[in-house]
Amino acid sequence: MKKEVILQLRKSFEESAYEEQGVEYWLARDLQKLLNYEEWRNFVNVIDKAKISCKNSGQNISDHFVDINKTIPMPKGATKEIDDLMLTRYACYLIAQNGDPKKEQIAFAQSYFAIQTRKQELIEERIALIERINARQKLVASETELSKLIYERGVDEDGFGRIRSKGDQALFGGHTTLQMKHKLRLPHNRPLADFLPTITANDNDNCKEPCGRNHKFQC
Repeated sequence: MKKEVILQLRKSFEESAYEEQGVEYWLARDLQKLLNYEEWRNFVNVIDKAKISCKNSGQNISDHFVDINKTIPMPKGATKEIDDLMLTRYACYLIAQNGDPKKEQIAFAQSYFAIQTRKQELIEERIALIERINARQKLVASETELSKLIYERGVDEDGFGRIRSKGDQALFGGHTTLQMKHKLRLPHNRPLADFLPTITANDNDNCKEPCGRNHKFQC
C-alpha cells in the first residue's frame, strides 16, 4: 500500500471520529463508507460477526455497540429515520477483523485500530501502575504512623507483629499473610501489598484504629 494512500486513509478515519464525555466513537454508517461497503445490509453482516467476537472475548456487546437512530434528509424537504450504531475503537477493530481482507481499506483498518487499541491498553496499564505506587506509598505512611502509636502505648515488636497478623487475617477472610503469599504464588521476601489490587491497599490505608485495617473487615 502506497504511503500517500495510508496517509489519506488515516486522515479519513481520524476525521470521522466523534467524542462524547471523553469517549471516542465512530458511527457505523460512516465506517461503512470508510471500509468501502456499498450496501448497508452487507455491512450489517460484518457487524453481527464482530458482535459475536466481542461476546466470545468476554466483553459486553452493549458497551461497544450502541444502537441509535438518526434522521437523514430526503428529496423535497422530507426526512427519514435510519438505523445506526455508535462504535468504540474496540468495536471498529473487531469489525475490521471480520471484514473482507481483500479490501485495501480493511487491511488499513485492521492495523490502524489494532495499534490504537494497544496504545489505549498501555495507557490504562500505566495509570494503574501509578495508582498502585501511590496507594503503596500511602500504606507505608499510614503503617509507619500506626507503629509509632502502638510503640508509644508500650507494645513491643512481637505484639506489633501479632496485631498486624490479626489485621491481615480479618482482611483476607481468615488467611494469614504467609498463606496469602502462598495462595497467590508470591515471593516470600516481598511485601504482600506490592501485589495487591490498588483498592485493597487503599482499604488498608483508610483504617484509623490500632488494628491497622479497614473497619469493614472486623479486626
